[in-house]
Amino acid sequence: MDQKVYDLINDQINKELYSAYLYLSFADYYAEEGLDGYANYYEIQAQEERDHALIFRNYLHENGERVKLLAIDQPDKVFSNFMEPLEAALEHEKYVTALIHAIYAAAEEANDYRTKKFLGWFIDEQLEEEDNADSMITQMKLFGGDARSLYELDREYAARAYTVPSPLATA
Repeated sequence: MDQKVYDLINDQINKELYSAYLYLSFADYYAEEGLDGYANYYEIQAQEERDHALIFRNYLHENGERVKLLAIDQPDKVFSNFMEPLEAALEHEKYVTALIHAIYAAAEEANDYRTKKFLGWFIDEQLEEEDNADSMITQMKLFGGDARSLYELDREYAARAYTVPSPLATA
């Protein structure tokens, strides 16, 4: 595997684990504010991010590469209203999309077709992640100021169930 591609993928494991920490901090905020549905949503989101790290880890192993686990930064965000974690999530997902695109560009430069194919799932996943984050912001803007509507949104997010990502389900 090309060294630059390897370094970016190995670093992505760390970035995905940081994402899990970040989303757990969002879940904690919402749980402490009494919005257990939103807390559930972000607990599941944290699980998905951890799974993304495992998918990258498995990919390195499948290609005969060593995994070098790095220290995971502590999330440093403090929130003062229900909208702030949602906006931080969209910003973070856009950042992760840029990271995935950088790995893809490095793979393309290295003529690493296998990695480009592997990253296709993540490219699709990031489109979905950004869309979900954007939708949550829109819903909060439209309905978050009304207690009854916020309660209904919270109930909707409480119903979210974890699903194993397809690359892990078939591994």
